[in-house]
Amino acid sequence: MALGPAEIQQYLGGVDYPCSKDDLVEHARDEGAGEEVIDIIEGLPMDRFNSPSDVSEAIGGINEEEDEEEE
Repeated sequence: MALGPAEIQQYLGGVDYPCSKDDLVEHARDEGAGEEVIDIIEGLPMDRFNSPSDVSEAIGGINEEEDEEEE
């Protein structure tokens, strides 16, 4: 089961936006995120994010693609 945006966002609280994907990864690691979370962030299609909504939308897009592949 893929992690959703809410599960990922719990490791991204306090991030200063706009930020890069690398900034998100570093912050998530600092917050104790596991490798599954880090892998999801590293796999996001965007390299810059202007807000938490950008991150959530990108994660949601990945989850939709995975659901389509399973059908």
